[in-house]
Amino acid sequence: MGGFIAAANGAFDGTIVALCVLTTLFLQILSNLANDYGDSRHGADSVHREGPMRAVQAGHIKAEHMKKGMAVFSLLSLVSGLLLLWVSFGTEGLLLFLVFLALGLASIWAAINYTAGDKPYGYAGLGDIFVFIFFGLVGVLGTYYLQVQELEASVVLPALVCGFFSTAVLNVNNIRDIHSDLLAGKQSIPVRIGPKPARVYHLCLLAGGVLSAILYVLLNYKSIWQWLFLLALPLVIVNGVSVWKKQTSKELDPYLKQMALTTLVFVLLFGIGQVL
Repeated sequence: MGGFIAAANGAFDGTIVALCVLTTLFLQILSNLANDYGDSRHGADSVHREGPMRAVQAGHIKAEHMKKGMAVFSLLSLVSGLLLLWVSFGTEGLLLFLVFLALGLASIWAAINYTAGDKPYGYAGLGDIFVFIFFGLVGVLGTYYLQVQELEASVVLPALVCGFFSTAVLNVNNIRDIHSDLLAGKQSIPVRIGPKPARVYHLCLLAGGVLSAILYVLLNYKSIWQWLFLLALPLVIVNGVSVWKKQTSKELDPYLKQMALTTLVFVLLFGIGQVL
């Protein structure tokens, strides 16, 4: 998303975007490994879990080996991030280098401590906030700024699209796992507010993403191509209706992947529309 918006403003840098993607990929893998390790350690991955079986839970990987994998991808994330900052700022802009380095280190911390820390913030119901910030605001605004070297207020809106939709992915996961999370003491948003309000919350997240995209186009309208993202609207609606109606974990599970893919399609159509 950050790359597309930068391209629409004539400042696309393929090397920076590629390194942003690579760093994000390493962070995502790190987060998945940490979640596998942390949920097994703290009890969310138990015999009561209704989602797919995890590697440590199933005994396919020992916990200590998973920790080594986490260390490897922490290092890869750091190295990739440092290379990204060197390409973006070179030997100049030391202050900005340090600011983005702090954001990168915070991203690594957030990826690990969602479930794997001694006091995992995911178990306190703060996962949604961190996903919204790092998968939305930090990811999009950071990628945009590293190319353009300035920020426009309206770019916050595409960042909100990614933030809302990424949080919706997490929310489907948490609605699916509500019973096992409750038994494990994991106070996710659905556990805190209950299954029906969690579904209302999900619809609000979807609406927030769509409305943010609409508002951005209205504020920056240049051509009809900018409405291309509306082609993805049926996918958003299908997810909202399905999550509202489906009740069992087995029924909900496919819509976790569907929401992630819907986010990808929505961003691609939105970005292509802005560039055209």
